[in-house]
Amino acid sequence: MADSEIIERHKGSALLVHPDYRGRVTAEWFSAEYWGDCARPVSSGGRGGAWFIEAGEVSLVLREYRRGGLAARISRKTYAYTKEAEVRSFSEFRLLDQLYRMGLPVPKPVGAWYRKRSPVQYQASIIIERLNDTVPLAELLEDLDLKDWTALGQVIRRFHDAGVRHADLNCFNVLVRGNVYYLIDFDKGSIVPPGSPLDWKSRNLERFARSIRKVAGDAVQARVWEPFMTGYNGSHSV
Repeated sequence: MADSEIIERHKGSALLVHPDYRGRVTAEWFSAEYWGDCARPVSSGGRGGAWFIEAGEVSLVLREYRRGGLAARISRKTYAYTKEAEVRSFSEFRLLDQLYRMGLPVPKPVGAWYRKRSPVQYQASIIIERLNDTVPLAELLEDLDLKDWTALGQVIRRFHDAGVRHADLNCFNVLVRGNVYYLIDFDKGSIVPPGSPLDWKSRNLERFARSIRKVAGDAVQARVWEPFMTGYNGSHSV
């Protein structure tokens, strides 16, 4: 167990908690119904199943893991269980905690939870601290100055230089507060081992470019991509 987590196990379920929230987070926190009027659905991006939570003096985000595409027709909220270390919520919590301690602009993880629905299936949720006063990049694509895109390119390069592979780099998973940029939703993300092939970086960038085109169109993507890549490349090669 890492020094930066507390784990509690109950029959058929387990809870991972950041030490800063010791004694506060319970399994009930991972149910939107528990929060009542203190929970408000997140409206942008994703597949639903996310809420802004007001927990006293702190603002949080609760997110259920939900499937998309054809898999959702079979089971929207359950995943195949192999071992606890591979549970989606636990993996994302631990990755986020590592990135946060590295000083990268990500939300601080609060807790992760899962419950086995059968010997081979589980459902899971995660809670993170909310990045207050931020706006999804998707809502600002046509408003940002070109210098802002250069700055964003520099931020994405920081993640790539640290070996951080975001599994779904898109306009909704970049949050903006003034001239500060954050990445969120690291489900299925990873830190790529040193010495691995670097083609994951170009695929990551291509995915991001497709997202810009999908949300704002080809003309916007063409206009912003050069300053973005100027920031990304800097004086280095990809």
